[in-house]
Amino acid sequence: MSKYTLEVKLQAVKRYLTGNESYQTIAESIGVAKSQVITWVKLFEVQGEKGFKKCYTSYSSEFKLDVLNFMNETGTSFLETASTFNISSPSIIYRWDQLLKTKGLDALEPKKKERPSMKKETKKVEPEKSIPAEDSMEALQAKIKHLEMENAYLKKLNALVQMQEKLQTKSKRK
Repeated sequence: MSKYTLEVKLQAVKRYLTGNESYQTIAESIGVAKSQVITWVKLFEVQGEKGFKKCYTSYSSEFKLDVLNFMNETGTSFLETASTFNISSPSIIYRWDQLLKTKGLDALEPKKKERPSMKKETKKVEPEKSIPAEDSMEALQAKIKHLEMENAYLKKLNALVQMQEKLQTKSKRK
């Protein structure tokens, strides 16, 4: 359901078209962004009241390409193009344009929005990393490496503590 009713939209458009109020004052009185009022006015100018009727649809790739070609050939803005083709938001056309530029024609294909089936999926058993046996040669070598690293860490820590103690004793002498 739309946040603003058909009556509110029509009243805002008529207030603007009478020429007494600006987009900004109308937007502030309704509590909507100025760009939204502009969109409503453009939509009304092109399609009349039927432009405000919501129609949820999936657009074909041919339709999307036709819209983009129309916009490029006529030089109209995203807003004007959306109003002309009764597309709910100019950002949809912008998204199509970006998809076409970056990913090509295949990106404009409509995506299926069906629900996934409720079948239980069997998890693929991934071959786990081989965990070496406890007494194997690899396990013992890994343990040795770990202990060597721990030893080196403790030696560095001890050296830092001794250096800090030396600095403290030097500062106390002065």
